[in-house]
Amino acid sequence: MTLQDVATEAQVSLATASRALNGGSRGVRSENLVRVRAAAARLGYVPNASAQATARGSTQTVALVVSDVADPYYSAVAAGITDAAEAHGLVVTMTVADRSPRRELELVRGLRGHRPQIIVIAGSRIDDSETEQELIDELSQYRATGGRVVLISQPGLPFPTVTVDNAHGAEALARTMAQAGYRQYTIICGPDRIKTSLDRRRGFTAGLRASGIETDDHVLIRTQFTRSGGYDAARELVERGLGDTELIFAVSDTMAIGVMTALRDAGLEPGRDVAVAGFDDISSAIDVAPALTTVAVPLREAGIEAVRLALSDEKAHPVRLPTTVRIRESTPRALASGRSPTGSST
Repeated sequence: MTLQDVATEAQVSLATASRALNGGSRGVRSENLVRVRAAAARLGYVPNASAQATARGSTQTVALVVSDVADPYYSAVAAGITDAAEAHGLVVTMTVADRSPRRELELVRGLRGHRPQIIVIAGSRIDDSETEQELIDELSQYRATGGRVVLISQPGLPFPTVTVDNAHGAEALARTMAQAGYRQYTIICGPDRIKTSLDRRRGFTAGLRASGIETDDHVLIRTQFTRSGGYDAARELVERGLGDTELIFAVSDTMAIGVMTALRDAGLEPGRDVAVAGFDDISSAIDVAPALTTVAVPLREAGIEAVRLALSDEKAHPVRLPTTVRIRESTPRALASGRSPTGSST
């Protein structure tokens, strides 16, 4: 059954039938609209999805671009996006940029051809001035044709953004650890071009300085922003000697879990021989032994908020999500100091 059959049955033009059924009924007289829809129901006509996309300028999909499919951080974000999308009759598709600005740009260019209703880009912005302007241009052209764009990232691009308070979360964690009596630290982070890593590293050192702890003598190890990066950095630290290090702060939970594995492989016990803390509060943070002290990020809520923001007509002001310090067994002094196991809001 074709749209032409419906138009003939309803005794209207093909253009009128198309507008009545493909979401562009504005300008169609009410009596014609009733006849077309009744004819479609009698004939069992099912609109063609591609034709509807052409008529509306989009399909009923949310295209999600994430930095790393193996990181549980993005699984939690995707769960929130999926829940919110389904509530609005939308379907989520996901692609992976592998933390490459060039790959991210290529994915957005390809997605435009599939006409999603919404594009959500989730992941840290990475310093890359060459591709950033190209990405802005690509997303602006997509938005000019009716598409919606939302970022779950740092503010900076001219699109609605859901952002996590990384710096203040890390600063609150540092203050909490200092109050618990930790004085000597090793910080394991990713490259500074990854803005999430940079914000968390700077926030943590700011919290130490505010607590009267000088940071010049602390060990800083830069590595890949992954679990294996955390593992390699901890192995390097053990091989050179822990020295006076009392606590290792890794700027993400996945890195911190890699750190804990490396410590065990070296015959050390996390939480006993050296304390460990992370950031994100991914689901596995409470499954490792000892449970990981971290900074909780409302990841599922970030996904829900991104879809809400995309479907609203709000201006492009960043929506900042709060973080919460969660104290667990991997930092036993903090537990012994009487800090609440659920931590403190930043």
